[in-house]
Amino acid sequence: MKVIFPGTFDPLTNGHLDLIVRASKMFDEVIVLIAENTSKKTLFSFEERKLLIEDEIKALGNVSVIASPHDLTVDAARRLGACGIVRGVRNAADFEYEKSIASMNRHLAPEIETILLTTDEKYGFVSSSMIKEVAGFGGDLCGLVPEKTALALENKLKEV
Repeated sequence: MKVIFPGTFDPLTNGHLDLIVRASKMFDEVIVLIAENTSKKTLFSFEERKLLIEDEIKALGNVSVIASPHDLTVDAARRLGACGIVRGVRNAADFEYEKSIASMNRHLAPEIETILLTTDEKYGFVSSSMIKEVAGFGGDLCGLVPEKTALALENKLKEV
């Protein structure tokens, strides 16, 4: 079974990485889909995000990364031959949000299932937006993002 794990991943967090690893154990193939969210302003380019994710997942033989900036998630899933969309849920607010998206996706593509995975408790408070905020003030990101992502964030914020 092939699934996609969509997100902006700006930046990749250890919470994202944990979900990718877990999904890779559950499904034959996992495609990390770097998507565009029109309500978010990104710090990293699609290519930068792709390279950072690829570096972290290289040991996972059944996981690949692609950028899909101009697709609805269900259209990308169809195009890639995926039968499911994996999403992470940190809390009740995430669940309600993801439930709404899953309902819309089911309306648009009833053949594609949404699979919600709860996050590991140690990452339940982590979001990419919060990571950028903490990094912007020079806060310690140890244990929250991969080391290379932390370094890339530090360098990127020097440019801004």
